[in-house]
Amino acid sequence: MLTLHCSLHLRNALDDILLPVKIIASSETEMKSIGERLGRALGGGEIIELVGDVGAGKTTFVKGLARGLEIDEDIQSPSFTISRVYDARDQLILAHYDFYRLQDAGIMADELNEALHDSLTVTVIEWAEIVDGVLPEQRLRIVISATSETERTLELTGNKALEEAL
Repeated sequence: MLTLHCSLHLRNALDDILLPVKIIASSETEMKSIGERLGRALGGGEIIELVGDVGAGKTTFVKGLARGLEIDEDIQSPSFTISRVYDARDQLILAHYDFYRLQDAGIMADELNEALHDSLTVTVIEWAEIVDGVLPEQRLRIVISATSETERTLELTGNKALEEAL
């Protein structure tokens, strides 16, 4: 697995990397920078699964992703609302889901399924285990781990189609 330190390599390298890859972000600013770089590369229809403990930096990452999608709104965690939707550049939509508080996906699985099949929607899902049966194989999975109070490790895995999109 390739390891990149954000401040040294990522800003110019994300378009050229092959998955799986490990990226080390040493600050909140670098987490947002990683998300922003990915957001710039997205064209709609992508599915991103974020995995990490509470406080790992998933929402921080999404704030950067939104910046790359040219979203001007304040990005907030959908922990209590389950989903948030934002208008992005080029008629794209960012649909951000957080299933942490759900015992059963219920009707949310139907809403998620619609977003997953919309070519203009970038779908980001936190705590996806509850809807794993709905998720397609074609997705980018980012596991975020806190290695210190400020440093995070991101492990990106996905399939060939998403590798080419990056």
